[in-house]
Amino acid sequence: MGLDRRVFLGSSAVTGAAVAWTGAAAVPAAAAAPAPGPRPGRTYAFTVMGTTDLHGNVFNWDYFTDREFDDKAHNDVGLAKISTLVEKVRAEKGRCNTLLIDAGDTIQGTQLSYYYAKVDPITARRGPVHPMAQAMNAIGYDAAALGNHEFNYGIPVLRKFQEQCDFPLLGANAVDARSLRPAFPPYSMHRLRTPHGRDVKVAVLGLTNPGIAIWDKAHVQGKMAFPGLEEQAAKYVPRLRSMGADVVIVSAHSGSSGTSSYGDQLPYVENAAGLVAEQVPGIDAILVGHAHTEIPEYRVRNKATGRDVVLSEPLKWGQRLTLFDFELSWQRGRWSVASVSARVLNANTVPEDPKIVRLLSDEHRKVVEYVNQVIGTSTQAMSSAEGPVKDVPIIDLINHVQAETVKVALAGTEWAALPVLSQASCFSRTAVIPEGKVTLRDAAGLYPFENTLEARVLTGAQVKDYLEYSARYFVRTAPDAVVDPSKLTNADGIPDYNYDAVYGLVYDVDIAQPVGSRITGLSFEGRPVDPQARFVLAVNNYRASGGGAFPHVAGAKQVWADSDEIRNTIISWVRAKGRVDPAGFASVGWRLTRAGVPVF
Repeated sequence: MGLDRRVFLGSSAVTGAAVAWTGAAAVPAAAAAPAPGPRPGRTYAFTVMGTTDLHGNVFNWDYFTDREFDDKAHNDVGLAKISTLVEKVRAEKGRCNTLLIDAGDTIQGTQLSYYYAKVDPITARRGPVHPMAQAMNAIGYDAAALGNHEFNYGIPVLRKFQEQCDFPLLGANAVDARSLRPAFPPYSMHRLRTPHGRDVKVAVLGLTNPGIAIWDKAHVQGKMAFPGLEEQAAKYVPRLRSMGADVVIVSAHSGSSGTSSYGDQLPYVENAAGLVAEQVPGIDAILVGHAHTEIPEYRVRNKATGRDVVLSEPLKWGQRLTLFDFELSWQRGRWSVASVSARVLNANTVPEDPKIVRLLSDEHRKVVEYVNQVIGTSTQAMSSAEGPVKDVPIIDLINHVQAETVKVALAGTEWAALPVLSQASCFSRTAVIPEGKVTLRDAAGLYPFENTLEARVLTGAQVKDYLEYSARYFVRTAPDAVVDPSKLTNADGIPDYNYDAVYGLVYDVDIAQPVGSRITGLSFEGRPVDPQARFVLAVNNYRASGGGAFPHVAGAKQVWADSDEIRNTIISWVRAKGRVDPAGFASVGWRLTRAGVPVF
């Protein structure tokens, strides 16, 4: 028996009408005459495979280190590995009994994806096909939800990527800002042909993250809006059931924790997948994304039906493949879900698919050549390994470039006399600037995100609040406790990128004190910071837009903004200087203490 691949039913502001897709061709959504029903008690099993947060990873390769990807757990990454796993599952289950979906964050994250958005952009006339589209088309994806990082390069790049995909990009809660009609297909419908004479209709509802309205405000303001996941699921799930869906799966670019990183700036929850499962009846399973965690199987009891909804989140970058195994039975004239279970497969158990390697070998080679360009030299080696617990020169380099860029931009303006501070995080604990030749990938590795730079005005009191909030990152440690540097950070799960060091000030972080009372000795140019004094803060757009919910900065006056990535600003600075010398920018501005005694 066969499978009608990628049968899509949906409506959007793009098409303005309902259509159905079989393969790549659009055909009218006609209803076929129903086949005779199976005898009661007949069963049918199928599997839905899922990935999420691929972030531009095709190969098991780290473009920042220029070698095969590896981590402490010896994970592997990339769609070439996923392709091998997918083909193994299809061989075991029968291709006609499987679907393959994704939960978003596809086209940002590696230098491979950056190259085809910025250096050799897919939006150019006669431009290339995005490597992620090529790989996902070749593997045979059936649908993918939009992630928030899909919007990082602007709507034109996203639309071109959408055009290049042989499968729909789904986003029921991505709507046109004026008409509030869907800006992308909300859902897709897939027909699985069973050996019992009656097909199974599987609906996939795509939901994305409301935080896009904050994080990519520059790209989407006035163009798109992003209502909450729960309300849009409550709107569409009954509709899908009324259309005859036997199974409803949600692909949600939203974690399961029920938390938000943007405080009260939006009325919607960032990590709402668990809430959707709990509050919206009629959902059988949810493929979870966004949180970059591994959840093989997580069951949430729906309040209205009392039935369990099965959630699963495969690990980021193609490190895992989720399998939802469904068992259906024919009862009372319809297919009903008898059981659902979920598990994950590890990409490090299989080789890369030679088909995907051959398909994109030229693109890979171009990017390797691009990132290995020499752009300058360094007088000494610098590492970020201790960046989370110490003020290290490599983080000072980021801050120095940002502060210097803002000072130049504000010269001759009414803000030129204000002192400029800068914030930066340890985005990667493996970033290195080597002694001697510095390549583009060395500099780019300091800043793996597509953030841009802004300048906001804060008072001394607000800067103090900002630093206190940032210092939540450290685990409270008594003065007489044994110090293990590996256990000092990430308190309450706060990621490294949500701890900001502020450059231009001198201060201690007393980790023996409770949260909110940790910043001591805060000074500027040798004198205590005046709470009423005004400072310009060089800050990335993610933080300035409310990412991480840091106080004051999102509402502070913006006095300058740049459209280029901070990563490119660092690369340009190194190229212009030719020589990187920490003596010109590195200092110990902050340190960890306990009761006034330095930890290190």
